[in-house]
Amino acid sequence: MPKRSKLNKTKLLLLVFFVFIILTAGLSLQIIRQMPSVDSIESFSPSEATLLYALDGKVFARLHQEENRQVVPLSRVSPYLQKCVIAIEDPHYYQHHGFDFQGIFRAGIKNLAYGRIVEGGSTITQQLARNIFLTRRKTVARKLAEILLAMQIERRYTKDEILELYLNQVYFGHNAYGAESAANLYFGKSAKDLDLAESAMLAGLIRGPELYSPYKNFNGAKIRQIAVLNRTIEQNLISEEAAKLAAAESLTFSPKNLKRFGGLAPYFVSYVIQQLIEKYGEDSVYSGGLRVYTTLDVNKQTAAEEVISRYLTGEGAKYHFSQAALISIDPRKGYIEAMVGGADYYKSQFNRAVQAKRQPGSSFKPFVYAAAMEQGISPGAVFDDSPTSFKVYPSKWNPKGTWEPKNFDKKFHGLVTLRYALEKSLNIPSIKILERVGIDTAIGTARRLGISSYLEPGLSLTLGASEATLLEMTAAYGVFANKGIKREPISIIKIESHEGVTILENKSQDSQVLDTNIAAVMVDIMKGVLTRGTGMRGRIDRPAAAKTGTTENFRDAWFIGFVPQLVTGVWVGNDDNSPMQGVAEVAVCPRIWKDYNKIALANEPVQDFPRPTGLVNVKICIASGKLAGSHCPAKNVRHETFWEKDAPRQTCDVHLAPKTEPEEESVEEIDDEGESEIEKTDVFYPSSAEGQ
Repeated sequence: MPKRSKLNKTKLLLLVFFVFIILTAGLSLQIIRQMPSVDSIESFSPSEATLLYALDGKVFARLHQEENRQVVPLSRVSPYLQKCVIAIEDPHYYQHHGFDFQGIFRAGIKNLAYGRIVEGGSTITQQLARNIFLTRRKTVARKLAEILLAMQIERRYTKDEILELYLNQVYFGHNAYGAESAANLYFGKSAKDLDLAESAMLAGLIRGPELYSPYKNFNGAKIRQIAVLNRTIEQNLISEEAAKLAAAESLTFSPKNLKRFGGLAPYFVSYVIQQLIEKYGEDSVYSGGLRVYTTLDVNKQTAAEEVISRYLTGEGAKYHFSQAALISIDPRKGYIEAMVGGADYYKSQFNRAVQAKRQPGSSFKPFVYAAAMEQGISPGAVFDDSPTSFKVYPSKWNPKGTWEPKNFDKKFHGLVTLRYALEKSLNIPSIKILERVGIDTAIGTARRLGISSYLEPGLSLTLGASEATLLEMTAAYGVFANKGIKREPISIIKIESHEGVTILENKSQDSQVLDTNIAAVMVDIMKGVLTRGTGMRGRIDRPAAAKTGTTENFRDAWFIGFVPQLVTGVWVGNDDNSPMQGVAEVAVCPRIWKDYNKIALANEPVQDFPRPTGLVNVKICIASGKLAGSHCPAKNVRHETFWEKDAPRQTCDVHLAPKTEPEEESVEEIDDEGESEIEKTDVFYPSSAEGQ
């Protein structure tokens, strides 16, 4: 080749080299001017999932949108995971200063050999710089900026600080960002508890989180796990024996965690979310890393979901209902401990325990009866259960302005006591009691106990014609269980920021809305619903009280019952308000309540309610309402309680002694005095159910 030609070629190469250097320098200067300061990492706050804690202190749900993340210090990340990530992502991590030329050269050679990208050359620090400051667009400018930022980060932070940032920032698939969220998503545990096999599996996901997800491609994930273990052996970070044991280990995954809220209590979680959003906004809820301590009892919630699901599957077809709801509250604290709002949250997010307003039927009656107790009407007061026409406001449906209601069983029972009327859920006596008490008074009592929904001021009020939610009704029954003290139902106990600072302490507001003794009397009456009345199928082996409820044409069935520690409401029906088949009120709801409480109360001590005072126990004849005489038929005799002022003093004058000859009168005298004695007692638990 001529000498001049060689010289020209050399000059051209030098010119190209200098132009490249100048362009690179210019590009670098431009990038440096536009680059963010790495000091901003100190104030960098990554999107972090909000955690919901149950009463036992364990996380049961994570709230997030694009990024499910929980930030943890490096000390709370398994050493196995740290070693595996370094081995597979950046084997010279502790030797380089942000940029690994050997790594890039090695990756380039391997990629050329395979004809595709099988290994990346970016260090952990470069990946961190890209994740925090840059886009993922593959350009020369971005790559250069990544290297420059990585070098600055290495000068500013220690290796452990960089690794901690990286392990909290890196993506592991399925919206799980960071080691803690990944450990929970895949294995249902904390990052600090990961073993070698689990750590190798997670480390292998970083290169292709969705491609190698064990939920989508277990074989691919397993191959990556083995590759990580081999690389970790090469770096002398683990022994070959440990790697073999890890490779052979059978991993247990937690696919239920793929659901947005987790597998437990989705209706309760949704209920909590609405409260959080109203108070703090969506950004804080889904990315602010709040720590929310809730009232949920995991054991009770699990029992509620299992029982409701079983009855919907087994009894739903038989009785023609497709939906059910259950809510369980500790009346002493107001804690909502279990909530099921429907058959399947992921098919319908409408919460039938909180949002649905349905007619409660006869389960509303206790509020009217409580008003009667406050007015001094005795449990033993006698009412006539016979066909009755009531005057109501005329309307186009009822132009005559008369109403002739019937009982649930289409029968009339004659003279009955107030106690018996509630136990058997008789309508006519209940309407007569409402008339005597006054509609406004009854509404006022219901309001005091916690019913906030609109109540139509009419005689049908006592039959539950006005709609209410299951939450309202259940919380109101809690007043009876809690000695007349009303506790506002709450689902959140405390909220902390992601730094651990308490930003909310929530205590249920309480107030004495019903006299303690009136509450005790109501409990005494409502115990009979379980022992002798419409709720007998819900009877459990401890003191309890309850009330059933159904609506016209069996569109709704209710059962609300309680022990001193827990009040639980159950509803079944159909969203389209179509009728059910048969008496689900007494055939299904009490059994749901019973089966749930068997589990929910298994570890709770047996407790009884306070004993009512001021009542006296007498034996009356139902025909006269007076003391039973020796000639009163057994079918007419009742053992009943009265307020002392109202206790009958006179003997029955309906059933008199048969007429006899005068000489026989002198032989046998009838002593009524012994029959007119009134036995005073502080409490009454009927020992006989004669005629009831």
